[in-house]
Amino acid sequence: MRCVQTLMLGSLATNCFIVYTDDGHVVAADPGGEPEKVLSFLKERNLSLTKVLLTHGHWDHIAAVSELQKATGAEVYIHESDAEMLTDPHASLADWIEPCGDWHTVTDYHTVKDGDVIEDGSVKFTVMHTPGHTKGSVCYLCEDILLAGDTLFYLSRGRTDFPGGSNAEMLESFRKLKALPGDYRVFPGHNELTTLDFERNHNPIMRGII
Repeated sequence: MRCVQTLMLGSLATNCFIVYTDDGHVVAADPGGEPEKVLSFLKERNLSLTKVLLTHGHWDHIAAVSELQKATGAEVYIHESDAEMLTDPHASLADWIEPCGDWHTVTDYHTVKDGDVIEDGSVKFTVMHTPGHTKGSVCYLCEDILLAGDTLFYLSRGRTDFPGGSNAEMLESFRKLKALPGDYRVFPGHNELTTLDFERNHNPIMRGII
């Protein structure tokens, strides 16, 4: 069972997940602000950040990426449909979420698509494209871990009223998640953790999907 540490970051209390991949190496998912907090966590535990996995490109999930990349040299991964958000404060909602904040462009990144596998040491993260919240929203599957971003929440789901959002695509993404074999520990972009089996049985949106 892979070890995961949660850091709550930024003005919208985004969950950043630190996944331990090998001795002293970690991957961070959605560092949404306060890079100094992440760097302090890494230093205190003598950890090396190797990769940053982004579930989508909204500012509250990417705000610390530039500073972390400069400090650690970590590789950045984002779905090709959301890549423009790393260089556009309007597309990323940065000018809405934090209109007076500091904008940091990220130009060094890798794009991913559905089914891609990202390896870090002995650990593999499989990309599942789950549009609905944004066109490029993804989940990352790793062993019994599901990094869900703003797709699946505890008893809820992500918003679909932002640019690029789609209620129909969100429902199809929920259908894909519901059909996954077995159970997963679900690590959502906001609020508390859950499990896929719990959501299958109790999430009103997932329960209504055939």
